[in-house]
Amino acid sequence: MSTRFIYGFHAVSSRIRQRATSVVEVYIDSSRKDARARDLAKLAESMQVRVVQVEAGRLDGMAGGGRHQGAAAKVEMVELATSVDDVLDQVSGPPLVLVLDGITDPHNLGACLRTADAAGVHAVIAPKDRAVGLNATVIKVASGAADTVPYITVTNLARSLRELKERDIWIVGAAGEAETAHFAPGLNRAVAWVLGAEGEGLRRLTRETCDELRRIPMAGGIESLNVSVATGVCLFEAVRQRELG
Repeated sequence: MSTRFIYGFHAVSSRIRQRATSVVEVYIDSSRKDARARDLAKLAESMQVRVVQVEAGRLDGMAGGGRHQGAAAKVEMVELATSVDDVLDQVSGPPLVLVLDGITDPHNLGACLRTADAAGVHAVIAPKDRAVGLNATVIKVASGAADTVPYITVTNLARSLRELKERDIWIVGAAGEAETAHFAPGLNRAVAWVLGAEGEGLRRLTRETCDELRRIPMAGGIESLNVSVATGVCLFEAVRQRELG
């Protein structure tokens, strides 16, 4: 099975807790003697994962120039579903889907994946063009969520949204000019929230394909939230309505 490196304390510890058997080795900066490094080593050893003390320069190479914080791991590639149908065919209740249109910043995508995992999202869908993809920075920021939430790229986002409609999934786009607030009733069903990049918003065809548009009420002077923050607001409103029935 192919392997890759992940880095950062959150990403490494999360992978150990979720899939310890997929972690080949954990590497910790030998100059770090602090509690965080000791805790990671203890966690790895408790799960029978080999820990190797290395120089910071070696970690720099593993992280490809990314900010590794003094920790990395060699892990086996986790195989998640690669198509929307593969995911939704396995969902027993009403699906909750996140669609990201035009997110090119890896930190935003990583944060969105982390939020999606916390909200119980079944899949994240994004276009192949104008999207950052799962690079090392995304994986680090996602803190393990890149290995738990299927991230599915599609060639035609509007067509994929229409296919979701055929499965009776209600498509809700986030747009600042919408009349309906994000917390209006109607989210306690199969829902796909669609969010665009901060500032640019949804592309025209994406917007036109949505069943409805909703806005997050903004009381201050700024016009929009960071997309990862908006994702949390929208997804957890759907979670709240589902909990209330």
